[in-house]
Amino acid sequence: MLDRTNPNSPLWTPPLAEPAPRELCTDCGVSRMSDPKQCGQACQFIKPDYPAMERQVHGRTRDPSRPDEQFFGPFRRMLRAAMKAPREGAQWTGITTSLAQRLLETGTVEAVLTMAADPSDKWQPAPVIVTDPKAMAQCRGMRMGYAPLLSLLEPARARGFKRIAVTGIPCQIYALRRLEKELGFERIYVIGTPCSDNTTTKSFHQFLDLLSDQPETITYLEFRADYHVELRFEDGKVKEIPFLLLPISKLPSDFFPITCRTCVDYTNTLADITVGYMGGQGQQWLLVRNERGEEILKLLGDEVLLSEPGSAGKRAAPVKGFLKNTELAAGGLPVRGMPNWLRPFMGWLMPKVGPRGLEFARARVEMKAVETVLHLRRAYPHKMKNMVPAHVWELVKPYGVEPQDGERR
Repeated sequence: MLDRTNPNSPLWTPPLAEPAPRELCTDCGVSRMSDPKQCGQACQFIKPDYPAMERQVHGRTRDPSRPDEQFFGPFRRMLRAAMKAPREGAQWTGITTSLAQRLLETGTVEAVLTMAADPSDKWQPAPVIVTDPKAMAQCRGMRMGYAPLLSLLEPARARGFKRIAVTGIPCQIYALRRLEKELGFERIYVIGTPCSDNTTTKSFHQFLDLLSDQPETITYLEFRADYHVELRFEDGKVKEIPFLLLPISKLPSDFFPITCRTCVDYTNTLADITVGYMGGQGQQWLLVRNERGEEILKLLGDEVLLSEPGSAGKRAAPVKGFLKNTELAAGGLPVRGMPNWLRPFMGWLMPKVGPRGLEFARARVEMKAVETVLHLRRAYPHKMKNMVPAHVWELVKPYGVEPQDGERR
C-alpha cells in the first residue's frame, strides 16, 4: 500500500486546508487554496463567461453552422471509442486513465492531478498527484462525492512541476481555465469527463442501500445510455435496473444538490478532450476539442478502436416529459407520474424506441438546460441573469421556456 502522505510517493495527497464557506459550491478546491477569494473570479456558479473561455481555450466559440456545437461546445471530432484491451477496474474500458498514463509514460507531463478512491471508502474520491504511470491504475473507476481537485495545483507547483495533466469534471475545469494563465505552469493538458449530477458520498451510500440488500458488495455502478443502471458485485453477479424502476421517490429532495441541478456545462466544454459515454451506444464517446486534444488521443495509437457515433430516435417527447415533471417537482426531485404497472413495460420499450447515441446526448443536455432554468428561477432568481449563458436559453426555447424580465444579460 502506497503512503499517500509522503510527497515522494507516486500517488500523493497533500494536506488539504478547510474549504471556505460558499453559497453555491461543489468544493472544486479553489476555496482551499492560499487565496480563497479567487472563487469570485473562477467559479462557474457566479458569473460564467463561456464565449470568452471557449475563445481562450479553443480559439473560437460555438459555430452556428455546426448544430451539435450548440449542445456539446466546440469540437473538432466526435467519436465512438473503446480500448482494444479493456483495463481491469476501469469504469468503461479505461480510456481516461490510459490517456493520463500515456502522458506520463512519454514524458509529456511530469504529474497528473486526478482522483483515486479514499483508503477508507472505495466510493469517496480523494485528490491525488500521480507521478508514476503505473499508479494510474489506482485511479480507475467511478467515485461519488465532492472532490477538491484544484487544491492540488499549489502543491504541484511547489514541487516544481512545469507540465501537468488534469482530469476533472466541468465545475473543476471551468475554474482551472479561469486561473490557468496565473498558475505559472508551462503547459496543462485537460482530460474532461461529463457530469450532470453529483451528491455527497454519504448520500450515495443511501442510494446503494436502496438498490441491494448487500450494498457493501457492490463494486461498480454506471448509469448507461440504454436507460439502465448496471451494478456489479464482488461475486461476479451483474444486475441491470431500468431507470424507471429506480427508487428515486425514496431519496431525499436534496439528494442532488442545487449546484448540480443548475450546472450549465454537462459535456465539459473547456477540456482539451472530453471522455464520456452518452453518445457512445455501448462504447465511450470522445469529443476531441482542439489541437491539444488531438495530441492526447494520438498517444493511444492503435490501442483504441475509433468509429463514427450513431444517432437514433427522437428526443422531443422525453424532454417535454422531463420539463413537466420538473415543473411539478416544486423544488424536489422530478415527480414520476407513471403508474407502477406501466413502468416495467416502458423500461423495456425505451431502449428500443427512445433517443439513442447522439440523440440521447442531445436529450440529456436539453434536460439539464431545462433543469437549470427552472431550479434557478425557483431557488436563486437573482442569479439568473449572470448564471445562465445565452446558449442555454437557445436549448430550452423549443420547449416554450423563455427568459423573463431581468433574467437575461
